[in-house]
Amino acid sequence: MGIVKCCREQVVAVSPDTPAVEVARIMGEKNVGSVVVVTGDNRPTGIVTDRDLAIRVTAQERNPGEVRVSDILTRGVITFRDSMGIYEAIQKMTAEGIRRMPIVDDGGKLIGIITMDDIVRMLGEEMAAIAKNIEKQSPPMPEAAAPIPM
Repeated sequence: MGIVKCCREQVVAVSPDTPAVEVARIMGEKNVGSVVVVTGDNRPTGIVTDRDLAIRVTAQERNPGEVRVSDILTRGVITFRDSMGIYEAIQKMTAEGIRRMPIVDDGGKLIGIITMDDIVRMLGEEMAAIAKNIEKQSPPMPEAAAPIPM
């Protein structure tokens, strides 16, 4: 299964000149922990997480209205191609120590995002479906025996 079938297509993205305070507001409104920073042609150039805001703005006592995303983003964001398989995605995320990966098309344009939470949720649903199938094909379990009186 290609990763694009598991990703969230509603990606929260901002431009590099967006103020940090606006990013925090957007994260709160959209209930997300990160935003992808994109160029004018929708190509990811970085990512900003709620942790970045806390460490690179708040902890340094910087004015969030004056700090721009370009000042605090994590550059060199690792992206996945939409054709990548789920197993390959898990391996890459684990090897790179990251939890969020923007998904891009063959032209490098942003089309989605996947998180470790998304993968765990999807794998849990798959395991539940497998368990139901096994249960259907297995003989019924004996009912619990009544306790032996003493």
